[in-house]
Amino acid sequence: MAEITNQIIFEAFFSRWLISQDHHLQDLLQLIGSGDGENEQWCNNLIKDNIAHHKQYFQAKTTLVRQNVFLVLAPTWMSSFERAHLWIGGFRPRLAFRLVINNILDLTDDQIQRINIVREDITEEEDELTDEFDKVQERMVSSSVLELARQMGKPATNQNMETTIDTLKLSIEAMVECADFLRKKSRGMIMEILKPTQCVRFLAAECQLQLNLRRWGLHKDEQRLRMG
Repeated sequence: MAEITNQIIFEAFFSRWLISQDHHLQDLLQLIGSGDGENEQWCNNLIKDNIAHHKQYFQAKTTLVRQNVFLVLAPTWMSSFERAHLWIGGFRPRLAFRLVINNILDLTDDQIQRINIVREDITEEEDELTDEFDKVQERMVSSSVLELARQMGKPATNQNMETTIDTLKLSIEAMVECADFLRKKSRGMIMEILKPTQCVRFLAAECQLQLNLRRWGLHKDEQRLRMG
């Protein structure tokens, strides 16, 4: 019952958060289209608001991870298309660098060099975390099989099965939080390199990607339901 309540609470939060995300996008696009992109104060205010908005999301997500990490790994509030793009409960950190390359066309040579250095470091950390996560998942599957055997009256090879599964669950929680930290780290380091006007374009591209994936995913799911 508690798990269902936690899911409903976060799903309601996420729906409201996405509505706010769309409002942030409209503000960013307004600035970009105004021809007043050099207004540093306006840029900084929007950047500050966007950072606070994402901080709110990660705080709510961390609470849910500690309540039931498996809800985050297989979020029912997302479309199947969105879930197909997830990596340990969210988008891959390296995706942020693709957004920079595709949308920020006025990078200086120094910025490009710094972006590439950060990208290589983040990609390495991402790959290491992927390997660790895969190993924990394998151990979790093995433990679940043993537990199933115990429930069926067959001898289990581990007397402390419940303790083992709980320990693996805590490991998965820690890895989801590490993945979120890496997502925030890549985003933050990119924004430190970009100028305020470039940050605005980067954040707009980020918002558009997330919202477009959601719209497309919901549309595809609706089509699938109509077709039976």
